[in-house]
Amino acid sequence: MSIYPLGLRLEGRRVLVVGGGTVATRRVPALIASGARVEIVSPELTPTLQGHVDAGRASWTPRRFAPGDVEGAWLVHVAVDDPEAAAQVSVAAEQNHIFCVRADDRDAATAWTPAVTRHGQVTVAVTDGGDRRRAMAVRDMVANVLEASPPASPEFKGVALVGAGPGDPELITVKGRRLLAAADVVVADRLVPGMLLGELRPEVELIDAAKIPYGPQAAQEEINRILVDRASQGRFVVRLKGGDNFVFGRGGEEALACAQAGVPVLVVPGVTSSIAAPALAGIPVTHRGVAHEFTVISGHIPPDHPDTLVDWAALARMRGTVVVMMGLKNLPKIAERLIAEGRSADTPVGVVQEGSTAHQRSLISTLGAVAEQTATAGIRPPAVVVIGEVVAVGEQFTPAAG
Repeated sequence: MSIYPLGLRLEGRRVLVVGGGTVATRRVPALIASGARVEIVSPELTPTLQGHVDAGRASWTPRRFAPGDVEGAWLVHVAVDDPEAAAQVSVAAEQNHIFCVRADDRDAATAWTPAVTRHGQVTVAVTDGGDRRRAMAVRDMVANVLEASPPASPEFKGVALVGAGPGDPELITVKGRRLLAAADVVVADRLVPGMLLGELRPEVELIDAAKIPYGPQAAQEEINRILVDRASQGRFVVRLKGGDNFVFGRGGEEALACAQAGVPVLVVPGVTSSIAAPALAGIPVTHRGVAHEFTVISGHIPPDHPDTLVDWAALARMRGTVVVMMGLKNLPKIAERLIAEGRSADTPVGVVQEGSTAHQRSLISTLGAVAEQTATAGIRPPAVVVIGEVVAVGEQFTPAAG
């Protein structure tokens, strides 16, 4: 038998899902994403499905299926493991000329769900003829090709602010990597994973923002100018920064500069090293019964500098975790100030250098001793400093290398 492949436009159309278990949990999100009006009939729901219902993304009738439920549906998904109940749904759908997907019996179904991969506006669906593993292998092979190959033309014109993650090139988001592959111009900082830049097409204009020869403020103004200038030429620009552009990355300044010039801006968040680096060293920034909050601060300005915006007294009074970015140079003054404001000198402190990379190093100390021990150990930037009792929690396990 040869099947007839078809793409369904379900926006605003009623789709009935019979069953509220794990199979339905896997199927419903794609139906919601398609814009379908999803109605679930089941005595019970998984917490995830209940969340969709509570958010208004789907509706739920809390009972067993009745034949009249199929009326008005464009598509029916059967997601129950009871063959008799599933057959009842199939019969009702057949009598009403409605295509029916059967999770329990593909031979009894009138429609199949393929293995799917999505890349922007490109959707690839692979049917299997019963060999599901082969279909998934083909899908994954196609997905790898699509990820490695830039689209014929970018879907987005303007500037994309893309966070590259903490250092490991595999920690950039899928969307970020796809947009990077489509870029005409890439404006990159020094903390961007070099492997990502090595994957750029030869014709891409790569601008190393770290080499712009101006003072800090003038350099940022020049970066803003470059983003607007290249985008105004009709070229797709990716502003690539380590971590997340909006966590001490001046992404807000760049977004405003583009908006003021009429250049559209797309924001693609990145994995911030303020959380990732401690996690990869085994330190959770929050932990039940230990820390219910964490605060991320910039340490590039010492506590006694008139330009600091940090309320150091309030910070010292907090019981939660303090994460210091760009603070290695000023660590002696930061530790001294926190102790002077009342934080105990015995407070555990962790320092993580170049988190997520092959050069990652960690040091565990206390607030009173961390400055001297960090200098003795030769810890160098970029490094994240974590202050709080969660550091002691992290000493109880070591994450596996990935």
